[in-house]
Amino acid sequence: MIPRSGLLILGLGAIAAASGWVLAAPDTPGGAAAGDLHGAAAPDAQMEALGKLLGADATAPGAPAHVDDAIWRALIRDDNAMTPERVALGRALYFERRLSADGTVSCATCHDATRHFTDKRNVSEGIRGQLGRRNAPTTMNAALLRVQFWDGRSKDLEEQAGQPILNPVEMGQPSREAAVATIKDDPGYQEMFRKAYGEPVTYAGIERAIASFERTLIFLDAPFDRFLRGDADAISPDARAGWALFNGKARCASCHTLNVTLPLGTDNRFHNIGVAAHAHDFEALAKQALAALSADASMEKLDALAVATDLSELGRFMVTRNYSDIGAFKTSQLRNVGVTGPYMHDGSMQTLWDVVDHYNKGGEDNRYLDGGIEALALSEQEIDQVVAFLFTLTDDRFAGDNAAAMTTQRDRAMTTRPFRDEALAQRKVLGFERRVEGAAPAPAPKQENTP
Repeated sequence: MIPRSGLLILGLGAIAAASGWVLAAPDTPGGAAAGDLHGAAAPDAQMEALGKLLGADATAPGAPAHVDDAIWRALIRDDNAMTPERVALGRALYFERRLSADGTVSCATCHDATRHFTDKRNVSEGIRGQLGRRNAPTTMNAALLRVQFWDGRSKDLEEQAGQPILNPVEMGQPSREAAVATIKDDPGYQEMFRKAYGEPVTYAGIERAIASFERTLIFLDAPFDRFLRGDADAISPDARAGWALFNGKARCASCHTLNVTLPLGTDNRFHNIGVAAHAHDFEALAKQALAALSADASMEKLDALAVATDLSELGRFMVTRNYSDIGAFKTSQLRNVGVTGPYMHDGSMQTLWDVVDHYNKGGEDNRYLDGGIEALALSEQEIDQVVAFLFTLTDDRFAGDNAAAMTTQRDRAMTTRPFRDEALAQRKVLGFERRVEGAAPAPAPKQENTP
């Protein structure tokens, strides 16, 4: 029997052969050719994209290319070693809309294989058209991150995979048992779980299988990597100048550590860089959070508050309840950054020029601003060079999309620079002066939340 969700493997012969399964098109309104109700590409289009991206060796034993084998082994749970059967099951579950309360949302809704495993929205849309408060980061290379989510509330991919299913805004299942009930009687899934884990359908198995699939999404082969290996011509002169600025005047490397052994460009830490709480008072939000979490400190409550309420703006504080973490969010990876916008935890920045403008002016001043955030006094040429460098971090498999994104972003930046502030950037005025004088920073510009 074949799971009605269907989702695998047309065009993915190696995994199909290894697992013994060939899954049919999804049994959803409109069929496989129809797009997702929330704007994601149709499952068959995503399957085709996956086949082209991953090739035939997605479940090959050992570490992926460009990842140290010892590090890779350390990142995989002892109870969830990678096997073709587990990856095949996880791939099916990644696209399984039945896991949502209204049958319209899957992992692939917000992490679309045709959209670089994001949804291209400022914030993501869940069941019944509800919008969360956070931008969906790409699932590419998520396996290499130390913790998951913008606030680090999950320690690994397995724990992360289970949270959206239960979140009332995202997939909306009322309990683990309810989620399991949607697929547990499907003979195809029963057989796949037996082959993958030697057990019936369980919630822990759902989490482990999705994590196994997501560990195949490693994209670390970019022009910058050839440059690091000695090919000086792999990136442009402007990008080379941007690399020097990245490590020097622009101060990017202070948080976005990037080298052969740390390839993602993140310190895996949490910083208040002045993006959060443009329209809210941090102290008032912190008091609300402490009251809510003292009444219910469960992971499910934390997840709901982080995604669906203004308390989202508190970031890491929601996890640690440490005031030094107010407004602090995880340093995002820089890999494939050219094609995975919009940027920041709230998707408020549409271009990499916006991002560099934000840092150039020293962020938005607030009492909890990270001490390393300060005005950079970058010239327009230097901003362009830093951006040129950032576009070299996109995997070669997305080279065409990367070039198109750079053109689109550059065109936008020529007419729209909402985060640019030359007075702050050149230190003609200091951010705290505006705050103590009562001149509140301008709120982040509103952007359309379109897929």
